[in-house]
Formats: sequence, structure tokens, C-alpha cells
Amino acid sequence: MNFLQYFKTREWIFTAMIIVLIVGQVWLDLKLPNYMTKITQLVEMGVDNTTDIWIAGGKMLACALGSAVMAVIVGYCCAKLAATVAQRMRADVFDKVQSFGMNEIKKFSVPSLITRSTNDITQIQLTVAMGLQVIVKAPVMAIWAIVTILGKSWEWSLATAVAVIVLMLLIAFIVIFALPRFRKIQTLTDNVNRVTRENLTGLRVVRAYNAEAFESKKFEKANQELTGTNLVVNRLMAILSPGMQLMVSGLSLAIYWIGAYLINAADVANRLVLFSDMVVFMSYSMLIVMSFVMLTMIFIMLPRAVVSAKRIGEVLNTKPSIIDGKGDVAPTEQGTVEFKNVSFKYPNADEYVLKDISFKVNKGDTVAFIGSTGSGKSTLINLVPRFYDVTDGEVLVDGVNVKYYKQADLLNKIGYVSQKAVLFSGTVRSNICYGDNSKPEPTDDEINNALSISQASFVSKMPDGLDSHIAQGGTNVSGGQKQRLSIARAIARKPEICIFDDSFSALDYRTDKKLRDALRKKNKGVTNLIVAQRIGTIKDADTIVVLDNGTMAGCGKHEDLLKNCKVYKEIALSQLTEEELGNE
Repeated sequence: MNFLQYFKTREWIFTAMIIVLIVGQVWLDLKLPNYMTKITQLVEMGVDNTTDIWIAGGKMLACALGSAVMAVIVGYCCAKLAATVAQRMRADVFDKVQSFGMNEIKKFSVPSLITRSTNDITQIQLTVAMGLQVIVKAPVMAIWAIVTILGKSWEWSLATAVAVIVLMLLIAFIVIFALPRFRKIQTLTDNVNRVTRENLTGLRVVRAYNAEAFESKKFEKANQELTGTNLVVNRLMAILSPGMQLMVSGLSLAIYWIGAYLINAADVANRLVLFSDMVVFMSYSMLIVMSFVMLTMIFIMLPRAVVSAKRIGEVLNTKPSIIDGKGDVAPTEQGTVEFKNVSFKYPNADEYVLKDISFKVNKGDTVAFIGSTGSGKSTLINLVPRFYDVTDGEVLVDGVNVKYYKQADLLNKIGYVSQKAVLFSGTVRSNICYGDNSKPEPTDDEINNALSISQASFVSKMPDGLDSHIAQGGTNVSGGQKQRLSIARAIARKPEICIFDDSFSALDYRTDKKLRDALRKKNKGVTNLIVAQRIGTIKDADTIVVLDNGTMAGCGKHEDLLKNCKVYKEIALSQLTEEELGNE
């Protein structure tokens, strides 16, 4: 994953500004010990005039204030830079997921994709915001301080070197043991997200079956796994703070002890110089140690950010299985759908779900698909909008293989109503007009016509009519109302082809019949592909395709199939009596 792609001209300017400010901040911080030495010398010399002490103290205060101001500016710039990078990264992940087919969605899973686009990107944002300051400041401060005190005393230098080495060994130990667990934490976060999402999505079923205790145990198990791993990591990280404090205190003690020994052994004339050097060395050695302490922040954040970056990279580097065609197609027909020897199996599956399916739908025809559960009805019609690509054979829309279309062009020909009705938060109007913004938005008359065809008369009785609020997922309307609004959305799109994937299941027989009659009379010229389980829904179709274990068991009109197709007759008799079928 290349982070530099998220740095545009403005971000590089921000980065350069941050580096300059950090160097200036370090320079001011390193000036403080010099003024401290001067004040110490003036006090030790017993100077009566305090003006020089006040001047040195004033300069020292000015350096401290300048450093603080620069730190605030650097913090703001880093936060701005990190937020911009995270924003672009989040947009790229979202756009990439939008391009995924069903194969890629199933590969990553919805909970994992949510975690990657939220938690993982937040980890990277925090690392950029904090890390950029530390990565620049710590090495500059450490090297500058080391060069400044070089040659002051090999004894003090040795004590500082030992403290730094011990500190680095401590950090290395923690990183080695913590890094694998950071990777595990992100996976366990996915799992907690999955369990929580399942519970919230299926809340009605959970309560209906009194399964709260079962769901609580399942969540408790996922939560405890995440908590246990977090505790191990946090315990490892907890060693850092006392370890660093021990190093700082030990180094201070060592410098004072060595200083006392050197001052005691020196001539009277050199003692004041040694004392001043000790004060300076003490300040600089603390800055060196603090530089490495700052680097520990990176060692704490970086492992998790690296894991997050890899997970985001997996999403961004995944090539969608459904690829746009060249788009330079010249359809020879309009509103037709044809399957030519189509066979299909899911990725990594051994058995075919559909085998050797062939039929053609002409413009304005209604073709229905029926069969037992799992016979491949929904899978078959999902090949038309290219939710999946066929394994063998061809699917043609308007006489052109669907693989040759640009996906946007293909989907603009189709009005799709999914098996599970989906509504979005907003209003009735925004849900009906949902879709490609490049198309003219349906007028109120067109919306009302679509609602009339879909038998959604309940909209006129809602408080604000077309502007009535729809909650997320359509939770404030019934299942039948959601289906009718979904059907109205497909009709208002004015497509060449309408696909209804078991979209009448929540409707009563009377509403179902009215809707089908309205489709036939008011939506002429549109090709309808209908998946249904009820004989009453499909018996008037121009063609009925009967599927059995992924193969075509029959194809024809209702009356012909009753005579010639055993599978269709069995389905019909399971729903209607011989007399009812005879009367029809």
C-alpha cells in the first residue's frame, strides 16, 4: 500500500512546514540548557547585579514560549494532514468496495469491510498525526543533543549510552511479543462487529425465540477473546512506563554520582566548570532519553497501524471479478434477454448451480421462473445485471453479451427489485428517485404513476405524502409496503427490463393480482423477469421456466406445463387442488 499517493501538493507543503517547525522547536529546546548553565555560573560566581540573570532567564522563557507555540502549530498541521489522508483513504476504500462483485463481498465479509473502513483507517490516522511529529523530532533532538555533549566526559557519555541501550532492548522485547497480538486484535474486532451486527439485525428473531441468553454468551465469548488479547498487549505496554522511568531516574543518579566523583577529584579552579558541565549534560542526557521515549510511542502505535495498513491494502489491491466491458456495443435488439447454454458455479465450488440453461425473452414479454427452494432461480436472474458472471455460455441483453457492456450502461437498462426489499433513510420521494443522477429525476406525476402500478396507495395517506420520512432500512413501514415501494422505484426508473426476485411474496393474493394487471396494462413494452413461488403469481406469464436442481425441467405456458411438466404439476398441486387447476 503506497501512502505517498495520498499526498498532494498541499500535503507536501504541510509536511515541509512541519519539518521546519519541528527543527526550530528542537533548536529552541536545546538552547534552554545553555541559558541554564549561564544562570548557574552567574549564581555560583555571586554576581551582585541580577540584571544578567534576569536577561538570561528572559531568553530562556522566550525559548520555552517559542517552542510551545511551534508545538501547537505542528500539532494542528499534523492533525490536518492526518485527517486529509484518512479522508482520501476512506473514500478510496468506499469506492473500491462499490466496485466489488458479490464474490469479493463474501470474501471479506460485511463486518470486516466495515471495520477496515472505520477502525483500521482511524489507527492509521492516529499514527500519522502523532508519528510524523515523533519521527522527525526524536532523531533530530537525539543527534543534536549527542553532538552537543560529545567530548564533555566519557564517563557521563557511557552512562547515557548504557541507559539508551537498555531502553532499546526493552522496547524490542515488547514489540516482538506485542506485534502478533496487534494483528489478532484487528481480526477479533471484526468478530465482535460481526456478532453485534447479527444480533442487532436479527433482534426480532432473537426476542421471538427467547435467545437473548444465547446471543449474550456468543457476544461474551467474542468480547472476552478481544479483551484477553488487549489485556496481554496492555500488560506488555505497561512495562514501558515504569521501565522508562527507571531508566531516567537511574541515569540521573548515575550522572550526579559520576559528577560528584569528578568534582571531588578536580582542582578548585575547575570545580565550577565541572558543575556547570554536569548541569548541561544532565539536561541534554534527559533530552536524549526523552527522544527515545518519544520513539516508544511509535513502537506502540506502529505495529497496529502496520496491521491496519495491510488490511486496507488487501481491499485496495483486490481486483474486482466483474470488469467493465469496452462499452462500444451496438445493440441489434431492444428489451430482449437471452441465455445461451449457460452454466454457473460459485467460486471455489465443485458443483454447478445452473447447468445448460437456454431460453430467450422478447421485448414486452413476461417470463416467470419457478422451482423448489435452492433450484437456482435467484442465481439465474442475478446473472443478467452481472452480480455474477457465467462460468460457461453467454447471457445476452439486447442481443449483446452482458460482458461487453459498461456496467453503468447495462444497469441503466434494468430495474431491479431484490428478494429482500431495501429502502434507504430519507423520504418516499428520495427512495423512488434513487439511482443514477445523470438521468432526469422522475416528476411527481411519474412517481405517482409508479406508486399506482405498484399498488402503493398507502403513500397518499401518509402525513407528508411523497415527502414522508422513511427510516433506515424502512423500519417504519411494513414488509408489504417496503416491497411495493421497491417495485415503484424500479418502475419509475423506466427500464427496458424489470427483474422481480420473489418481490411479491409479502403481498396478499388480491394486491398481487392487481399489481400484475397494472404492470401488464400500464407498463407495456417493458420486459419482466419474475421469480416467484406462487402459481397464482406466474400463471399468466407469457413463458414460465421451471427449474429443478439447476436444470430446466420445463419451459412454456401454464396450461402446457400442467400437461407436460411433472415438476411444475407437483408444485401446482401443492398449492391448488385439481378442481381449482381445472377451473383455471
